[in-house]
Amino acid sequence: MTIPLTGTQYEIEAGDYRAVITELGAGLRELEHSGTPLVTSYDPDQLPPHGAGQLLSPWPNRVADGRYTFEGAGYQLAISEPATGNAIHGLTRWMPWTRIAHDRNEVTLRSVPHGQQGYPFAVQVDATYRLDAQSGLHVTVIAVNKGSRPAPWGVGHHPYLTVPTPVVDDCELTLPVGRWLPADERGIPSGAPEDVAGTDFDFRAARKLGATRLDHAFTGLRREADGLAWVRLSADGATTGLWADGGYRWLQVFTGDTLEPEHRRTALAVEPMTCPPNAFVTGEDLLVLQPKETVSCRWGIRTFLPNVP
Repeated sequence: MTIPLTGTQYEIEAGDYRAVITELGAGLRELEHSGTPLVTSYDPDQLPPHGAGQLLSPWPNRVADGRYTFEGAGYQLAISEPATGNAIHGLTRWMPWTRIAHDRNEVTLRSVPHGQQGYPFAVQVDATYRLDAQSGLHVTVIAVNKGSRPAPWGVGHHPYLTVPTPVVDDCELTLPVGRWLPADERGIPSGAPEDVAGTDFDFRAARKLGATRLDHAFTGLRREADGLAWVRLSADGATTGLWADGGYRWLQVFTGDTLEPEHRRTALAVEPMTCPPNAFVTGEDLLVLQPKETVSCRWGIRTFLPNVP
């Protein structure tokens, strides 16, 4: 029996929505509405290209040199981004996750808490993916410190949003953020967050992406009355929207300019993150879970079609 690289495939559906979640990393491999993709998909026997759909824990984005200090002790993570000398996107995305529950419209997968090189902490993570016929995909992440000592922790996700266009240049983007984070050539923050007003990064009002290149972290999220922040990517009357609750204070947005020609600017990565790049070093918005402490956060994706609320 052949086993695909991404392991068991968990399909869920509701109404016109359909999604596939993978055993490997609890990743979002497919999400579509009436057969139209809302995120970049890939083959089950292919590793997620450029982090597509991956869940990023116990940290999103990068840790410079893989080194950090926590409660007076120094730690060295494996360098998983050799070109820049960084540790990137956590530890659980290449691990098999255990199925806890699975029915027609919902699946819950768990990362069993074992310490790893540079991370001697035991944080259990449950990821629940649920589809609703009207409101689309809902993702709930619950982390609990099962260990005997406080643990640094953060989480992110890496979907690439799509609409029915070959490239994102002609798409309109709405990005509800007030500040952008300068970074060096390694993707490590190089200064304090700056106001987006008057910059190419100001998409608070919907406007065409054009040739704007994005690979930046943003914060200062503007939230609606229900506490959710909405990103919208629109073209030809169709909109793919991503929302994030108050647990996510940051968004990384990436237009894919550095990818191979066949992937370049074909989709927009919008990554909800609980903390910014290098948070294990700076401590900015880093969560510290005490033994038995639990934290949860939610995000999701839906489509908005012409004349359909």
